Amino acid sequence: DVTSLKRAEEQRNLIESQLRQTQKMESLGTLAGGIAHDFNNILTGMFGFVELARLDLPPSHPSRGWLDQFSASGRRAKELVGQILTFSRRQESEQVPQRLHTIVGEALRLLQFTLPAMVELQPRIATDTPPVLADTTQIHQVVMNLCTNAWHALPEQGGRIAVTLETWNATADDIALNDELPSGQCVRLTVADAGSGIDSATLDHIFEPFFTTKEKGKGTGLGLAVVHGIVKSHGGAIRVRSAVGAGTTFEVFFPALTAAEPGPATDAAEDVPVGQGQRILLVDDDPMIAHAIHKLLE
Repeated sequence: DVTSLKRAEEQRNLIESQLRQTQKMESLGTLAGGIAHDFNNILTGMFGFVELARLDLPPSHPSRGWLDQFSASGRRAKELVGQILTFSRRQESEQVPQRLHTIVGEALRLLQFTLPAMVELQPRIATDTPPVLADTTQIHQVVMNLCTNAWHALPEQGGRIAVTLETWNATADDIALNDELPSGQCVRLTVADAGSGIDSATLDHIFEPFFTTKEKGKGTGLGLAVVHGIVKSHGGAIRVRSAVGAGTTFEVFFPALTAAEPGPATDAAEDVPVGQGQRILLVDDDPMIAHAIHKLLE
């Protein structure tokens, strides 16, 4: 009877696979951290010169439209670097107490202009959910990535994507089935589509970075890996239900804050400090950035 030997071998192979995956993520995180500084330097100079060009042009000048497009492309490049840093956990998270209905609503309004006309968003957003500790940009990214994936899963003739935000309480049975679920009160974000669905073999790999079933050029395989990293960093959990031909439902759970909500922020002082003849010393190792900020300060 070699059952125990076979099980030990399978366990060893699993651990080795997890170790290789961890090492790959660490290597990618190191690479991302290395390129991010230089790449962001390039983008900083680009954005600075675009703003300088805007200052030289009258409001009605037709070239302002081209500058807007240039800035939009630059922001996409900046967001791509941010995605890599997010799932490699090299990006600082600014989590503050807030309610999610505002963030989710803003993301859905943006999606309305992105999705084709044959794709219908069906939002059911509760405005009375408890506050959670969240990073606005990262939650926005979760909504955008999940909805974009749902869109790509729909047939060519389109379909519906249901997005629900509600208060949810984990039961003992829920936690027994998934020990990653936060206990107690949560805020649950659900994104459901009636698309092609995901088979069980693929379902085991969907959160792996660079894993994608899309055609070449239609996806990087970073979307769900980024979502998973963000949810984990927020102390939450993600659950997927899918069947081939019956669509897919993603449920994201964020633990609710039990402490009292913070009071309203005090108004900033009306008097803006003014210099009294001092000079500004600007130091940067990138000549392009130094020149751009120099001109912007002038």
